[in-house]
Amino acid sequence: NHWTIGSGKYTSPSQDSHTPEHVSMVSVSAAAQDVLIYLVGDSAVHLCVEGVACMTVQELGRSVREALHIPDSAQDAFAFWLCSPLLELQLKPKHQPYKLCRQWQDLLYRFTEASEDNISQDEPCLQYRRNVFFPRTKELQIEDEGVLRLLYEEAKENVLEGRYPCDPEHWLRLGALSCALDLEHGIDIHKAASAIREKKLSSFLPGHVIGSSGGLFSALRGKGGRQAELEQSLLEEYQAVCKSATSNSQSIPTYFLRQYLSTCHTLPYYGCAFFSGEIDKPPQGILQRGGRKTVSVGISLEGVYVIDVKEKHVLLGLRYCELSWDHSYPEGEGDSHILWLEFDGEEAGTPVNKLLKIYSKQAELMNGLIEFCVELRAMGDAAATGTDGELSPSQQPAGLTGTASRMRGGQRGKLRRQSSVVCSRVHSLSTISYVDDGKEIKRLKPKRAASFFSRQPPPPPPAYSAVQVTESLEQG
Repeated sequence: NHWTIGSGKYTSPSQDSHTPEHVSMVSVSAAAQDVLIYLVGDSAVHLCVEGVACMTVQELGRSVREALHIPDSAQDAFAFWLCSPLLELQLKPKHQPYKLCRQWQDLLYRFTEASEDNISQDEPCLQYRRNVFFPRTKELQIEDEGVLRLLYEEAKENVLEGRYPCDPEHWLRLGALSCALDLEHGIDIHKAASAIREKKLSSFLPGHVIGSSGGLFSALRGKGGRQAELEQSLLEEYQAVCKSATSNSQSIPTYFLRQYLSTCHTLPYYGCAFFSGEIDKPPQGILQRGGRKTVSVGISLEGVYVIDVKEKHVLLGLRYCELSWDHSYPEGEGDSHILWLEFDGEEAGTPVNKLLKIYSKQAELMNGLIEFCVELRAMGDAAATGTDGELSPSQQPAGLTGTASRMRGGQRGKLRRQSSVVCSRVHSLSTISYVDDGKEIKRLKPKRAASFFSRQPPPPPPAYSAVQVTESLEQG
């Protein structure tokens, strides 16, 4: 008798699910069961526990923290996840991992668009990784090197895979810090260059930055030269970070780990849970429909971020004080679950409410996570002000409506330069714009350039107020 707990590596569902790399089988005895809990980076914790079929996440967590020597001060930094190439779910303390594994196919049918064949072959991996609800401020207070290294391994994987889009100054520094952690500190520059070539640039820099390499055609397209430039830049940055560590009082590895995580903290989507979805593309012509674009939606305690999966840059980033949201269920066959994001914008100088539609079967999960994050932030603010959760009218954030605590209307900060990958690209989004003229909510159509012979003074701008998503709006 055997229990399949999960795969050690993420593999495509189309691959043979019976290969040793994809499936880890653990023997089951009447008294105890062997369980593998995977860490980011393909390593795993091997436990022998009793009654695993009924064991909760909270109970399993004690054994994992003991095995990894995680101090009590950092026990909330990590959580259990069920992950596969098709779906990633952070588990709650009361969840029972074994039972959820048995229900995995039902979860895939509910929250993914995967085919029956892919669903039948998919298998979840029980992972121990960063908790979405762990504040960054607390992470900066961690001193245990083992905990920092676990956080580093996860952040590094997200950077290399392009899940955390980075500007050149960021991915170059992060790559150099990885070099400093993987290579011997302060080694000769020639030895460092040799070690980087042996490990390959893909171990330190995002794959989309490097691009494919090798072969005659790559050389003809100049990719060989690009690789050489990247290697030289990485070596120069490596020398710089090694030099900065010599004046530091911390241990060298701890210093580099903290520097890596601190750099990641400048990325607004660090620590997010990610969901897959699609948005409308802007129409390309009068008779041509725009189609849809695949996006990744990152949700954290700080806000919501819509990322272009192909181009590796942010399309829209909103803090919770800058948005309203809602989730609508499909009304008919062929319709989609939709996550609605409303935010402030303008059309030809007129303040408007902009609505972005995100099509995804995971919209229900996203809606729930946003609501919970907003509630956590409200509780944190209440604790800081000593109000025990009750906010006075003067303390309530603008736009709180009903029990859902939909927050909006905050003043937007200045955006970074347009070339930055973390900068919102609202102009490239296909959104629905609305204004309230005091009598009814009207959809605002984009204005065309005025005729050369019929230019007239523009009418006064209509009044502006918050928009609530209704059935009539959803039809837009």
